[in-house]
This record gives sequence, C-alpha cells and structure tokens, in this order.
Amino acid sequence: MRQIILDTETTGLNAKSGDRIIEIGCVELLNRRLTGNNLHFYVNPERDSDPGALAVHGLTTEFLSDKPKFAEVADAIVDFVKGAELIIHNAPFDIAFLDAEFSLLGLPGFCDHCGTGIIDTLVQAKTMFPGKRNSLDALCDRFGISNAHRTLHGALLDSELLAEVYLAMTRGQESLVIDMIGDTAAAGAALTTGVVLEALELPVLAATDDELAAHEAVLNDLDKAMKGVSVWRIEPAPPADAAVAAHADAQSA
Repeated sequence: MRQIILDTETTGLNAKSGDRIIEIGCVELLNRRLTGNNLHFYVNPERDSDPGALAVHGLTTEFLSDKPKFAEVADAIVDFVKGAELIIHNAPFDIAFLDAEFSLLGLPGFCDHCGTGIIDTLVQAKTMFPGKRNSLDALCDRFGISNAHRTLHGALLDSELLAEVYLAMTRGQESLVIDMIGDTAAAGAALTTGVVLEALELPVLAATDDELAAHEAVLNDLDKAMKGVSVWRIEPAPPADAAVAAHADAQSA
C-alpha cells in the first residue's frame, strides 16, 4: 500500500479570506516503510503572511519572493499523490487550502486528484486519547519521538514527524503477510506474480513463558510512553485454543 503523509504551511488560518499555501511537504510510505521518496516545495503566495502565522513558520515574504507560484508546482503535487492514501493531521485545514489553490487554477478540488482516501491522524488521536492534547508536539512527546529540532513549523519536517507518529499509533497493523510480500518483491524484482494468500500455511505457535514476559514488558513501555493505557490492553487477546480454532476455521473456509 502506498501512503503519503502531507502537510502545508500557510500565510494565515483562513483560505476563504485569501490566505495562501507557502510550503507543502509530502513523505512516502510503502507498505508502512519510509522510502525516502519525498516531495517538498516552498511557494510564493504573492502576499504577506499574517504576523501570527509568520511567528509559527518563519517564512518571510522576502524569502518566498523567488520561489515558484502554486500554478508551477500543482502538476508535480498531483502526480506525486496520485493513487495514494493520504495521511494528514487535521485534514480539513490542509484540504481547504489545497482546494482553494486548485480553484484559483480552475481545476477540480484536490481530493478529485487523490487516491483511495484520507486518514486524519487528529481524529484518530482524539479517539485513542480522549480529553488529552493531541497536537503533533503532544503526540511526539507521548510516543517518545524526538522533535527537539522543531523550533519552527515546517511542512516537510512536520510530515516526517507525523509519519513516525502514525506508525507508532498504528503499530499493531503490521502483518506477517505484508512483510512477506515486501521481502518477496525486494528479493526478486523481476517476479510479476503476487502472493496467493490462500496458499499460505502459517503455523500457530503458542507463546512461551519468556515470550509472554517480554510481551508484557513491551506493553509496559508503551503505557509509559503514552502516559496512559495502550489499546492492546483494552481488548484482551483470545486464549490459545481459541486462536487455534479460529485459524483452523479460516483455513477451511
């Protein structure tokens, strides 16, 4: 699965009142792995930033004056995100600005150019940590992700931090099948056949006492990093015999 973590910086808070995008950063994930294939543009908004916004991002009118206008980078942005699932923190904000920029160019809204959908990590975080602060800085602190170098907001830097936060928030979604597909593709790029899921014979091995103790230690570390209770403690794992029965049912289906 190809996913793009996206962030923007803007001249202010309201796209409808004429505020513009001044920076866009995109980070690529492929099967939950950072690829290093990123997209980053500074954009000349043809206007000044509001003082409050300037204090946040530090991108002055003088610095942006020789940067490309949005019309000059729009095609590159569309090509980069095409076919991918987007991951954005507080997605309505960034999408509103992207829609406004595309509207100025007489083009359909940004989501019409995207792939399979949008994940809003702010919504996810509010569900996981109700009543707590869920800004990007707060989530970095909660998951033990260093953001000491983030003295000012920056679209690419924030996308890179959000990628780490998203992977930490969804750590339980990795699967053996995804790893096998990724390893197969890397080992034999010339192969064109995929993995036939029905043909996979996965053994069911009960955890040893040492493995259970190690698992408990990992959960304790997660609870400490989150300063709360991790999602894996909320829903207890099924007993070993139930897991074996479920596996047998899946194989016979």
